[in-house]
Amino acid sequence: MVQGHVSAHGSVAGRYRLLEVLHRETNHICWYGEDSETECPRLLTQTGLPEGTGQDDARRITARVLRMSETMGLLRPGRVATVVDAVVEAGTLWTVAEWVDGVPLGELLAREGAFTPVRAARIGLDLLDVLEAAHAEGITHGELGPGQVFVRDGDEVVVTGFGLVGATLVPRLTAPSYASPEQARDERIGPAADLWALGALLYTMTEGHTPFRDRGRPKVTLQDVVRLPMRPPLRTGPLERVVEGLLRKNYRDRLTRPAVREALTRVVDEDPGTVAPAAPRPRLRGMGAAVRARSRRTMVLGTALAVATVTAAALAAALLLPGTGGPGSVAAPGTAEPSFSATGSKGRTGRSTPPPAGASPSATATGLPAGFRPFSAPEGFSLALPEGWRRVSTTRAPHQAYRVVFGADGDARTLAVTYSTQAGPDPVVIWRDEVEPALEERQTAYRRIGAIRATTYQGRKAADMEWLSGTGDERVRTFGRGFLLGGGRSFSLRWTTPADDFTSPVNRQALKVFLRTFRPAPA
Repeated sequence: MVQGHVSAHGSVAGRYRLLEVLHRETNHICWYGEDSETECPRLLTQTGLPEGTGQDDARRITARVLRMSETMGLLRPGRVATVVDAVVEAGTLWTVAEWVDGVPLGELLAREGAFTPVRAARIGLDLLDVLEAAHAEGITHGELGPGQVFVRDGDEVVVTGFGLVGATLVPRLTAPSYASPEQARDERIGPAADLWALGALLYTMTEGHTPFRDRGRPKVTLQDVVRLPMRPPLRTGPLERVVEGLLRKNYRDRLTRPAVREALTRVVDEDPGTVAPAAPRPRLRGMGAAVRARSRRTMVLGTALAVATVTAAALAAALLLPGTGGPGSVAAPGTAEPSFSATGSKGRTGRSTPPPAGASPSATATGLPAGFRPFSAPEGFSLALPEGWRRVSTTRAPHQAYRVVFGADGDARTLAVTYSTQAGPDPVVIWRDEVEPALEERQTAYRRIGAIRATTYQGRKAADMEWLSGTGDERVRTFGRGFLLGGGRSFSLRWTTPADDFTSPVNRQALKVFLRTFRPAPA
């Protein structure tokens, strides 16, 4: 059994620092970590091996994991985690992969509860794409479970864990409640075992629990998979027939991949109104021209300070006035930015971008596009900023609320990060009922662009809003995203540029980088 308590200062192979546990399941723990040599974020997966695993077995296991990862990466680039290293230490297999910008499915379910059938079907189709590519090459995953599936914004899927099956003689290394009956009986398995696991995942996504109880002891759980019927589904709705067809004890009777695809596609196509599109991709807006007149930059900065965040009335009263910082405002045009800590800031989703030791690492070292560098704020968040950018103002308000505005001299663009501890439960309502009325009152020629859009961000409830304000050469456009952390806590990001430059390629890239790299620190 994997031991879950590893020091946050521990390391693997003397190189990979362990920083935060992302997800746990039987004999399987996912960690957020960092490569101490390259300063790059890493996804480390800890899997317990049977007692008596020798050096020859260890070499065979690690070689298989690396080989399978390379093969699957060529077959489905971007949909399979790229393994960069695999080591065996003290009876534990450590798989080291490039960082996956997503949330483990098990963690997402624990946080949000059961999914709608339509959302589950969308994720199921993504998984089926990966499995079809593997099966066409004679590859069986064999260990598919919630800890091996990472869900990105937009519900795109990245799969980990290829190469584990067959690495040892045990019937299942991880998540035994997702093992197929033939696997539980320690028989030879094939693609049908992956289809069983897909059915179990669809069941879990809609029901909120596994089709077979995890008894805490793998042997007992596997026996139940073989001898007991699955728990009757109550919430699978239009997915009930496909789930039952995939969870047939005899692998010869299970639905085929084409039949599964047809059934899942029908659920998505015929019943789209049962759920709003899950976590749509943001409308990417970004940076304007590299240099702007000082007067235009002042206008943008004033607008950024005027934008209400997902915040309480106290923060709105203190911060909404255009061009004013409110109480506690600290302008910092010449102050140096705080240096990175050794570990960086990590959010509960585990999807943080770890700051390297040192001032300004190269784009290659951090995995960021050229022209960006990581930044960690002592207030409790981190993100990547364009080179030359710094905080231009810091405004604080009651109840630990604050706003930090970033920009650069001669640059008309700004990014405002605002934090609140008294947010309501619905980010759409906050933008509509709290933020927008203040914008209409205080900003010149305010006009919202389109509807306020409900979305999810890093697995959390969020909402997007875009608007125009100002006139003539002072006309600016702002993209705002507010998202909830729970317990009344929230962040919002507002990206403001001259209106004419809002959709330029460099602007789109900048907003994409901001949204991808922003991470709140743990509470």
